[in-house]
Amino acid sequence: MSRSVGVVIPAYHPDVDRLGAYVRALHEAVGPEEIRVELDAATPDVRDRIESLPVTLHEASSRRGKGAAITAGFEALSTDVLAFADADGSTPATSIADVIRPVVDGDADLAAGSRRHPDATVQSHQTVARRYLGDGFAWLARRLLDIHLYDYQCGAKALTSDAWDRIRPHLHEPGFAWDIELLAVADAVGCRIVEVPVVWEDRPESTVSPVRTTLRLARGLVVSRHRARLLRNDRLHSLLDRPRESTPALVDRDHR
Repeated sequence: MSRSVGVVIPAYHPDVDRLGAYVRALHEAVGPEEIRVELDAATPDVRDRIESLPVTLHEASSRRGKGAAITAGFEALSTDVLAFADADGSTPATSIADVIRPVVDGDADLAAGSRRHPDATVQSHQTVARRYLGDGFAWLARRLLDIHLYDYQCGAKALTSDAWDRIRPHLHEPGFAWDIELLAVADAVGCRIVEVPVVWEDRPESTVSPVRTTLRLARGLVVSRHRARLLRNDRLHSLLDRPRESTPALVDRDHR
């Protein structure tokens, strides 16, 4: 039986022309049942233009963060497979289809796109600073997390709805560290994870600050490691986990 696919695109100040072309390419390459755009803090003009695209649009009045936006989108989908892609189209639609395929075929519970995989094709490189920060972060993540990948942050991932049900109560990171937490938790709860090489093109106009974001990711990495180890009933991390007031999981927050 064929599995239905839903794709979430988190969007904050998107290039609507580029987004529109990307949405059409995704429909052609993936054939999803639904593409859902989770739009944050947009002007009326941007909202109206995105509403004219072949997507389901959900808008939040303020910036929620990438992780919170994708979580909200996944919660709204009712498909067998859930995927997400960045609004700038850095990972082309054909590569998104490659990432989704092993999940649809039943060969993995979660598939992670990878820009740093030896078989990946990088068509446009980042600046030297961004590349070194990204490579350094991936190196650190491989040493701190139990799951060893080439790339943890590529904006292309897919998973089954069953895997999402197992993972969702344990996700807390609303921003860019959500990808790390997703993978760490998925591994801790026993999901089968595969890494899929993709074609990738850097978007130099990105509004992401590489230094500030890398510092936040480093914190998120340490926290994700701790939460994953708790799920594994790691004795040391259980001893280190002192009772305290913690933030609720993303699925228990209101992200309007």
